[in-house]
Amino acid sequence: MAQLSMKRKHAVVSLSGGMDSSTLLLRAIKEYDTVTGISFDYGQKHRVELERAQQLVDYLGDNGHKVNYKQIKLDGLVDLLDSALVQGGDDVPEGHYENDNMKETVVPNRNKMFASIVQAVALSVSNRTDENCDIALGIHAGDHAVYPDCRQEFRDADDKAFREGNWDHESVGYFTPYLLGDKFDILLDGEVLCAELGIEFDEVYKRTNTSYKPYPSGNSDYKSASSVERIEAFIKLGRKDPVQYEDESGEVDYKVAEAHVTKILTDHVAEKGRD
Repeated sequence: MAQLSMKRKHAVVSLSGGMDSSTLLLRAIKEYDTVTGISFDYGQKHRVELERAQQLVDYLGDNGHKVNYKQIKLDGLVDLLDSALVQGGDDVPEGHYENDNMKETVVPNRNKMFASIVQAVALSVSNRTDENCDIALGIHAGDHAVYPDCRQEFRDADDKAFREGNWDHESVGYFTPYLLGDKFDILLDGEVLCAELGIEFDEVYKRTNTSYKPYPSGNSDYKSASSVERIEAFIKLGRKDPVQYEDESGEVDYKVAEAHVTKILTDHVAEKGRD
């Protein structure tokens, strides 16, 4: 895969509205002169992530950090895609990401669809400005084997296809600062970046969504694998997650979510020890 461009002028961030890509957005603001954020509405059940992405962009703009932001509508695909993550799909499974049923959360070819659009935008930015542009991706070592389109083999093949199919592709590079880290490393970087950019940590991260099973209120669940992984990172960082959690009984104190995740992690370690 092509490496980072020589000059850090422009970045196009694939911004889901989750914790990883939102931290990546902060890192891009720190590293680049101009930043474009792209989000996708593909009929996901957790559409609240798009609202959070817009809220974060607005908050950053109010604090002197401008982001050129666009939401791309792909929701016409919702009736054609087979996944627990899209409207009309099966229930989103709960538990740890290494459980076999987590394959139900795969959205067929999702990252390929997203990558094609982000690549097109980055190349267009480069062509218009006659300057290099980097595609910023929040991929990290904790991305799971259950998602084939998060693997490096996919990324390399996708990049090759992009370069075979476009003129002037040399002006487009990649920015993947978390490639060797995990969710805790990303959150730790977010803590540093908030201080450097003069913004409030809690104000940033309450404007993110990681839950694949958010409630109609917009509150997050704490039992789906995506939420478990997020809360684990906050536990390691020693900070309270600023998003509001909820279960069937209504809103819950963060300590309830924290205790649930701690038990899941303890049970998972014990189960692996028996294997």
